[in-house]
Amino acid sequence: MDRRKSLKAIAVGTLSASVLLDACKTDNKKEAAKGAESAGEFTLDRAVEEQEREKEITSKTFFTPHEMATITVLADIIIPKDEISGSASDAKVPDFIEYIVKDMPEKQIPMRGGLRWLDVQSLKRFNKSFIECDPAQQINIVDDIAYPQIVYKENGKEVTKGKKTKPEMAQGIAFFSLMRDLTTSGFYTSQIGVKDVGYAGNTPNKWNGVPDDVLKQYGLAYTEKEMKECAKY
Repeated sequence: MDRRKSLKAIAVGTLSASVLLDACKTDNKKEAAKGAESAGEFTLDRAVEEQEREKEITSKTFFTPHEMATITVLADIIIPKDEISGSASDAKVPDFIEYIVKDMPEKQIPMRGGLRWLDVQSLKRFNKSFIECDPAQQINIVDDIAYPQIVYKENGKEVTKGKKTKPEMAQGIAFFSLMRDLTTSGFYTSQIGVKDVGYAGNTPNKWNGVPDDVLKQYGLAYTEKEMKECAKY
């Protein structure tokens, strides 16, 4: 399965609609589309309370440099760079995640605990932290938490997907699910992500008039003036 296509399908279905509708409310589409890249940098008119909240959030740092490095590696595993667009880190998703956990403190413990879990697993398996592992070793860990087994019904039949995981992987699975959600949210609300989806914004329709076969069916036809002024682009 193409991981990027899967993530894009999720993002388009659950994220982009509300984000892109918000983007339509501003006269400056480029600013509205920045998303993750512009975390902490707003140019739109905002209430005093919002401005104060923004200053409070951006004045603090939550993650340590090591944690940010780990988030960067993991985010790029989730959304790597390809021939279509840049990676999660190219879209500044790690900065977005830093911003989100300060704005939503309830995510701080799950994120920090998950990052710690990841390093503990790395130390157990390879005697080094996650960011010190080579790509194959990193994927070895990620594969154990990225595709937990799910069971659902399709056309009246029970379908099982994913692989059975060990109980000790539960914390890692929960963390990776949160990390994946934050990564896709940050990426697909960024300028890079919006382009990756192919969203073009509001554009005027072009109407070239009633099709010829329909006109003929009713014995009608456009005059030369109508074609020139009303039904030709």
